[in-house]
Amino acid sequence: MTDITEEEILRRLEEEGKEKGLHPRLLEFYHRLFNIEARARQRIGRARLKIKKEAIRERAKRNLPLVGSNELALDWPILRQISADIIAAFSDYSDVFGELPLSLREARPGSLLTSKVVRAWFKGAKPPSNIAAGDADDYLFLEAIIQATLRPFLICQAQELISLVDQENWRRKSCPVCGGQADFAFIDTERGSRWLVCSRCDTEWLFQRLQCPYCDNQNQDELSYFTDEEGAYRLYVCQHCHNYIKALSSRSSDSKVVWPLERVLTLGIDRQAQDMGYTHGHQET
Repeated sequence: MTDITEEEILRRLEEEGKEKGLHPRLLEFYHRLFNIEARARQRIGRARLKIKKEAIRERAKRNLPLVGSNELALDWPILRQISADIIAAFSDYSDVFGELPLSLREARPGSLLTSKVVRAWFKGAKPPSNIAAGDADDYLFLEAIIQATLRPFLICQAQELISLVDQENWRRKSCPVCGGQADFAFIDTERGSRWLVCSRCDTEWLFQRLQCPYCDNQNQDELSYFTDEEGAYRLYVCQHCHNYIKALSSRSSDSKVVWPLERVLTLGIDRQAQDMGYTHGHQET
């Protein structure tokens, strides 16, 4: 994914986050979250795939995502520890995100993230949980906890599988590895192409420059982008579905980018987009 050390990531989070005016408590939370993920990925190590390589290659030939909900390679004791750490982090920063619902704070390890809940989330369906009957904010908490918990596993799997993706032939709005939606993009300055980044596993894949990654709109009159003052980032917007996606305005093939860090450092762009009436498309499952 990247050769940047964890220490460098955390240093950039603190220094650049302060420069961009992010709240200190928010930076503390993401510092903790990055540490949880780093420890989890060390414990997971190289992903143990539940699907045979022949079947994976067949999926690649048929332009299907390489991993389905039944092929998730999960170590459940590790998963339960990650979820407990994530829940504790959200609980400790209730001043930033609001109070966690009691059913999440008091959930026993293993009772919250069951196989049914995980598979439902992976397929974009509403997880079968008592939280689902709560209000919208409670449900968003559950989704955030599931995604943060599964993220280390999905990234490890993506590292094993990305070389099998035919970038030229895929060019779809969903991730070629896990089927997730994009939440970031970048412009390849060497080839003049646009790439999308998976919100779940950080897989990068080639995509059309003049097409909405959420509704497939190709009407150039309804597609536009804004740039920040430095020209480092772009905000792509679609007037048809009113969704947006953030993007690095330029990136060379050998540059090192840490997508979790970029997502945090560009939270100000999210606020600007939402103030203009746009929605982040990957949230709509």
